[in-house]
Formats: sequence, structure tokens, C-alpha cells
Amino acid sequence: MSEQSPDTKELSDFEEITKPHPVRIIETGGNNDYSLNLEALSTILLDPDHADKKVAVVSVAGAYRKGKSFLLNFFLRFLKAAQNGVEVCDGHWMKTDHSLQGFSWKGGSVRDTTGILVWSEPFMLKDKNGEEIVVILMDTQGSFDTHSTVKDNATIFALSTMIATTQIFNISQNIQEDDLQHLQLFTEYGRLALEDSEATPFQDLLFLVRDWSYPYEHEYGFEGGAGLLKDRLTITESQHNELKQLRKHINGCFEKLECFLMPHPGLKVSNDPNFKGSIKDIESDFQTNIGTFVEHIFSPENIVPKKINGIALTCRDLFEYFKAYITVFKGSDLPEPKTMLNATAEANNFAAVSQAKAIYTKGMEEICGGGTPYMKTSDLEKEHEKAMAKSIRNFKSTKKMGGTDFSLTFLEKLEEEILVQFESFLKVNASKNLFKSMKTPAVLVFLLIINYIFQELFQLIGMELFASIFSTVLFVLIGAISTWVYSRYSGNIRDISQYIDDLVQFLWENVLSPISKHGIHGATEFGIKMNTNSTINANLISIQMSLNVDPAIGIYPASGGGSAHKIINKTDIRHAFKVKTSNNERYRVKPVFGFVEPKQRTDFEILRLSGSPKEDKVVIQWAEVPAEESDPRAPFAAEAQSGEVMIPVKAE
Repeated sequence: MSEQSPDTKELSDFEEITKPHPVRIIETGGNNDYSLNLEALSTILLDPDHADKKVAVVSVAGAYRKGKSFLLNFFLRFLKAAQNGVEVCDGHWMKTDHSLQGFSWKGGSVRDTTGILVWSEPFMLKDKNGEEIVVILMDTQGSFDTHSTVKDNATIFALSTMIATTQIFNISQNIQEDDLQHLQLFTEYGRLALEDSEATPFQDLLFLVRDWSYPYEHEYGFEGGAGLLKDRLTITESQHNELKQLRKHINGCFEKLECFLMPHPGLKVSNDPNFKGSIKDIESDFQTNIGTFVEHIFSPENIVPKKINGIALTCRDLFEYFKAYITVFKGSDLPEPKTMLNATAEANNFAAVSQAKAIYTKGMEEICGGGTPYMKTSDLEKEHEKAMAKSIRNFKSTKKMGGTDFSLTFLEKLEEEILVQFESFLKVNASKNLFKSMKTPAVLVFLLIINYIFQELFQLIGMELFASIFSTVLFVLIGAISTWVYSRYSGNIRDISQYIDDLVQFLWENVLSPISKHGIHGATEFGIKMNTNSTINANLISIQMSLNVDPAIGIYPASGGGSAHKIINKTDIRHAFKVKTSNNERYRVKPVFGFVEPKQRTDFEILRLSGSPKEDKVVIQWAEVPAEESDPRAPFAAEAQSGEVMIPVKAE
């Protein structure tokens, strides 16, 4: 990589240098590392001679190796001539044949400027009212080289545009649509940093089209540039909305838009590696037009101070804005700008997710939508798996940009959204279950009857104290039933109704259900174990011993929590695994699918939702997979699992 010439690189570090020179005030680095050279900047802006005078900043930005620094040296020649009392109209300031000097520049294909540089010597020019304005020249790192990220390009362009009074957008040969797209990206990044989407964020933008080859269509200079700019930025009814939006954005970002068409400077300039900037080696057409261009930029009518919110800034103010802006770009609040490919690929994959999710939703609506009857939860789970598999197949078969690895993130997003939607279908289905919807009044009526029996029993045997207690509970139960019925009928006091439901669920799980199951639970579990031991084959036992499921899987929190359980692969073969519970209505497994590498372990969680049954069974399936397999669902979609085990779990 070719850097700046030694005589201009980091000159601010050498105290003995007093000759005006370019100073790098912003250095770019990785990981949002944009450093501001406060010492050098304060030397330029806080000089007592002009710190409290109004300031104008002229900046040049654009693609690298397109002659930005070369252009700035013409600015320097003009400003030095004006400062020394030389006549600066009609090109008199270009009559001498001294070589162009100042900002480092050279021909070739390797970038020469990095970061943001300003000329160490401010210049004084008078505006149309005769007031002295401090003029600062700014050079920027070229965009789209092989060393800069999209964020680097966006940050440099946005920051220089935020600071500049006039931003010169230096482009080659023509204003192409991609030039406008890059301008939209960079200025939008700056607008986000300014945190004000309503006001016009920037002042003047001047398109400088270098090497213009069609003077028969639009003549050189500002008049031809105005015609070209009108052609490029005019909004028509026939344009696509995207093109209209781009043009509205650019027109709305700047107070003034101009364009200048510049001829080619000549082959001596572009092709001769020994060209040193001699004016006599530059084509006369270029000399004439560069003179017109520079004199226009620095004319009293166009020398206006930098303004923010309509207030003109002084050099001292600008120093503070530099510090504030660099802090914004060094932070993490701004989104990461994307290349057009990444942005398109992302939108493309989001569309595929939306389409696949719609297929899942349509399939499930037909099975368990609002107009369908209640379905057994296990059957609904099977239908869910079929619909989910169909949705995933659709996503995978849809042609998408970005490649397989890029799409994996969106596949995971699709699965997450489907699981969330499945929770909703489960709730809708559960609401159709007559027993579940009537559980609360049924339990309350049952308790009412039991309470009444005990009240009468204690009265009969003369234990009035206990009878009065049960009598009080009786009135409480009658009140609870009445409140619940009123809430469900009227829709009022829903919080109290929900509290009654939760209380009944708690009593059902912790008192009534255990009592009813106590007599048959032991026999049932014994039968399951005997059946499992008698039917499982030797091959499955062997695999189960190699791909061991940790016995500690049976313990996890009773409400709203989860714990990590382990799958250990003791073989030398990579395996995929699938974990599911038999009661997905109230339990969720994370992850459902995954890989466990040879001689390694992996974890999964079982989350128990509030109000769910305390007992369940976990089914773990596994299958051998090749090392290059990237989708853990593949063997199970093909029903190629090599082992399965069902383990009872119990919440404590």
C-alpha cells in the first residue's frame, strides 16, 4: 500500500515545521476506532486571531484515485493568490507556471490520502456583505478502496458532509445511479448521527463530474451541470418507487444542489508518472474550466459560514462540533451500514421467511383455526411438525441471495417464529376444550359440595367451631363462583377472574390431582418400566450406552424456569439430535435440534411454563451424520434416526 509522501505525513507531530501543510485530524482504525487529533485541530481553529470569527469549510469527497487532492491544490493556489493581493478573477491566479503543491497527490491506482486532513493555514475571504469569513480546506480519504469497510466509507463521507459548508462530490465521467445510491447511504448515515430527521441536515452539495466526455449533450461548466443534474434528479410518474424515494432523499438532505462538468486534464496528467503538477502540461480546456469552477466556489456570493439550525458557527463552535460528532461515530448507537448486496440478500431472505411462515399459518389454520373443533394435543403436535417441515422445505427451496451460511440465521428465525405461533395455536385449541374451559367452575362446585358435606358432618357430631369454619369457606366459594361467572359473562374484573383460575389450577395440581393419582401412579410407572425393559432391543441399548443421556435430566424447576441437561457422545462419529416433550402445550425445549460432536457433550433446556403439569416425558432421538452436514434436521426429516429413548421427567 502506498502512503502519503514523507514530507506531508503526520507533519503536525514535528514542532519545527512552520510552513503551512496538510494535517491529519481524523485517523481511521478498526472496531469504530476514529481518533481526533485535538492538539492539531485546536491549533488551527482556536488561534486567537480568528477563533471567534465565522467559519466556512470546503470539503472534497468521493471515490479514491479520482483527483480530489489534485483539485484541492488549485484551491490552495487561488487562496494563496488572494491572500497575497494577486488579481483572482478571469484566471489571473493561474498564469504562473509553478507546480501544484500542498496536499499530497500522485497518479496511479493506490490510495494516497487516509482519514480526514485539513490545511493547517486558515484563509480569510470576505462575503457579499464585506464580513471576513475564515475558510478551511478539507481533504478526505477516498471511498471504495481495498482497505476500507462500508462503515469507514460511510463515516468519512458523513462526517465531512456534517462539518462542511460546501461538500464537493468528486465523481468520474457521469452521474450514475450507483453514485446516487452511495450518496443516499452516506448522507442517511450522517442524518442518523445528527438525530434530526425533519430539518434539512446539510448545506451545499456540488457534484463535480470529472472527465466529462459529452459536451455536445451538456456543455462544460455550471450551466451544463445544471442540465445534467436536472436529468438525473427529476422525479417522474413512470419511475419505480425506489428511484423516486432516492431522489426525494437527496433533494431533501441539502439546502442547495449544484453540478459542474469538468473536461479531462489531458494525457500528460493522467498517463505520465513524472507529471509534477506543472500548469503548462494541463490542457487549456481544463485550465479554463478549473478557473471558472474555483472562482465560483470562493466568490463573495458563495462564501457563507457553516450553519447548524440556522445559526452561523465560529471556529470555536466548530471545534466543539468536531468533538461531539466523532463521539457519535465512535459509539455503538448507530446501525452498521450494509453493502447493497448484504441489504438485498437480507431483504430477500426476510421475504422467504415471510412466505414460508405464511404456508405454516395457512396449514395450521385449516387444522385448528377458529372454526374447527378441539383436537387432541398430541395430534395437533404431529400436524404442527408436518406443517413446520413443509414450511422449512419451502424456505430451503426458495432461491435466495447470500448463500447457505447467510440463510441459516433466517432459517433459525423462521423456526423461532413458527414455535411462537404454535404456542398461539395451542392456546386457541385449548380454549375449545370444554373440560379445560369449565375446570374452574367444576372444581369450585366440587369443593362447594365437599365443604357442605363436612359442614353438615361437623354440625351433626356437635363440633360447632369446625362447622362454622366450613360455613365461612362455603360463602367464600359461593362468592368465587359468582365472581367468576360475572367476569366471564360481562368481561369486567378480568384480573380477579384470572386470579381465581390460577388458584384453582394450583389446587388442582398440588392437592386434587396428586390425591386422585396416588393410588394408580406407582402401578402405572412400574408397567411402563417393565414394558420398556422387555421390548427394547440390544442394539438400542448399545447405542444408548455410547450416546449417553445424563440421568440428571429428570429434575428441573417447577414454574417458569429451566435447567441445562446433557447429551454426551462417547463415540467417534458425529451425531445430530432431536429433543421433544410429549406435552408441548405447556413445555418448551431449547434447542429442539442440534449436533453433538465425537467425544463431546452438548446441553439442552426444558422450560416449564406457569400452570403446566408437573410430570412429562422427554423423547430424545439421535442419528449419525457426516462431518459436512450443516442442518441437524435433515436425518429426522428423512426418518433416518438411529436411536430413541423416552425418559420420564418430574418438576419439583
